[in-house]
Amino acid sequence: MFARQLDSELLSYVIEQGFATGDRLPSLTDLSQEIGISVGKLREQLEVARMLGLVEASPRRGITRTEYSFLSPVRLSLLTAMAMDPHAFDLFSGLRAHLETAYWDEAVALLTAEDHQHLCNLVNAAKSKLDQPRIQIPFLEHRELHLSIFRRLNNPFVVGLLEAYWDAYEAVELNTYADFFYLQQVWDYHERIVKAIMAGNVAYGKQLLIEHMQLLSQRGISIENPQHEPQVVAA
Repeated sequence: MFARQLDSELLSYVIEQGFATGDRLPSLTDLSQEIGISVGKLREQLEVARMLGLVEASPRRGITRTEYSFLSPVRLSLLTAMAMDPHAFDLFSGLRAHLETAYWDEAVALLTAEDHQHLCNLVNAAKSKLDQPRIQIPFLEHRELHLSIFRRLNNPFVVGLLEAYWDAYEAVELNTYADFFYLQQVWDYHERIVKAIMAGNVAYGKQLLIEHMQLLSQRGISIENPQHEPQVVAA
């Protein structure tokens, strides 16, 4: 029903034919004959499908159906918006904060004992990096901790938006510099959030989450022209 509204013969064909992840599509020549459009137009539509993360194309494997991900088109659109206006990151950051707050109760309820241990391990790994003689910014742990809390949601749109936020966070290089006191504050909050989750204190965990996310706006760092504070830690 909806496939015919996509304004793309190739996308409609892929969906209506029921190609599964990993399936190989016919060649462009064969597709052109089967669908009834020129190879040139197919190439244009193939590029759109690729940017949507719906297919991959390589000389060796040909055209392959990939698993749908909302992240691919969102990330492309977000990075384009940021290229035109760096303050777009601030707007998207606000959206991310509301998303995490809105889905907090549902997401935390889905976490398993194994997830709890994973969160603890991330906190310990991050604090270990901060305790090293040559301090490392635990960006990967930061990203993974937040995404791990929401990953069990059966909602690819929420998860895709949250993943896009962390890609944007890295794009504006907020992962490469930070005041050491700021990093200590962040991971103190993370540790308390994880403890609240494990104790089943969902409301207190949400309160800590909200306070934690306010730290970024309090850093006093301009995305366009970062002003490094004393004791800045570089990646």
